[in-house]
Amino acid sequence: MDLQTLGNFGEFVGGLVVVISVVYLAMQIRQHTLAQRTQNYAVALDRLSGFQARMSQDEAYGDLLQTGVLNPGRLTRQHRIQFTWAFYEMFGAFEFMFHQASSGALPPEVWERWRSTLQWWMAFPGVQQWWDSRPSPFTATFTREVESVRRAGLPDRAAQQRWTSFLLGDAEAPPLGNPE
Repeated sequence: MDLQTLGNFGEFVGGLVVVISVVYLAMQIRQHTLAQRTQNYAVALDRLSGFQARMSQDEAYGDLLQTGVLNPGRLTRQHRIQFTWAFYEMFGAFEFMFHQASSGALPPEVWERWRSTLQWWMAFPGVQQWWDSRPSPFTATFTREVESVRRAGLPDRAAQQRWTSFLLGDAEAPPLGNPE
């Protein structure tokens, strides 16, 4: 083998190593992206599950939220403060998921599921009053998203009505959401 052949062989091997390295790097980035998506979703779910766990385990807290959602005029000043911070926690998790989905770190179908949940909550009169009077803002893009959801109204008003009747323990529940 002459020097020229060895040089060509070395270039070929070097090029092959570069290609293998690029493929390996692409696989690592993809794997990291998937892991990051999973982690982001887990963080958001942890925030929401803490909220839900407290609601289901603390009867007074659950009653406070039910009253605030359906009839906020019955809340005391202290209860309004508790209601406010509970919904900041929930909407903060929604905001986190919204921004993660917007950046591509959360699958769009996952955000759509939570967007529907956001739409569900925004149909309640107490949540709408809270949103209108919140003392500190959310990001501008998330605020626009919530307003868009709010304008869209409830996709399944009959389901919301059945849920309200269930919460109130009666067959006749007051109308919900914005009538537009």
